[in-house]
Amino acid sequence: MFTEQNTDGVVYMTSEIIPFPHLFTTRVGGVSSGYLKSLNLIGGHGDQPENIRENFRRVAAILGAGPDDCAVTKQIHSSLVRVVTTSDRHTALNPVPYDADALVTVEPELPIFCFTADCVPVLLCDPVHRIIAAAHCGWHGSVGGILGHTVDKMTELGASPECILAAIGPAIGICCFETHRDVPDAVRAWLGSEAAEPYILPHPEQRDKYFVDLKGANASRLCQLGLSPNHIDISDECTRCKHDKYWSHRFAGAKRGGQCAAIVLPGDHL
Repeated sequence: MFTEQNTDGVVYMTSEIIPFPHLFTTRVGGVSSGYLKSLNLIGGHGDQPENIRENFRRVAAILGAGPDDCAVTKQIHSSLVRVVTTSDRHTALNPVPYDADALVTVEPELPIFCFTADCVPVLLCDPVHRIIAAAHCGWHGSVGGILGHTVDKMTELGASPECILAAIGPAIGICCFETHRDVPDAVRAWLGSEAAEPYILPHPEQRDKYFVDLKGANASRLCQLGLSPNHIDISDECTRCKHDKYWSHRFAGAKRGGQCAAIVLPGDHL
């Protein structure tokens, strides 16, 4: 189950299944203005750098970090996964020197971030072996196997799939993710035809159009990868339906900001 939180005006969601500090931000609680009001966390859409930095500072502070003490992604809708260390601490607004749509770490007190505006954010942790991950799962990255690569990286570092917990955050729902045939065909190839069918609905009025449940499909893939269904929490919020609460590319196009999903491994002293 997901719960809405408010820390000093920053509104965000947390999942009861993740025992480590984490969050899925909304668009509420920042300093950006106009069509980017108010908690925008990404550049390239017309925001002022000082606004983005302040917004990021507020979010990082909830995780006990400064704006220059986190690891972030340079997302390209791929299945690339990077294991990050303290050497990857990133100064806010500087260019990210690597491409990655998911980050994995065993480093305590290093928050890791991914960013979305309809795509599926997934936070994972193995609390037994103290390994965490944050994955940006657009449909290209999803069918390209990003969660499989992420779980592989976690297991290489010592995680066990049966110990991994996953929170699938707010994203576009099956109600609004309308696609052409290429997406359901790719989902069938990714999950297997039988496993994919519950997450694909033919459009009731338009031939060769479909609605796809990308959150549900990613949860199904996690089960295929060895996670227990009881270890997976799925947000029921659709970012397009709730475009007043979340940033949605499907609703606003380029005139929108972006939210984040982030998680941090507590220090050994906590």
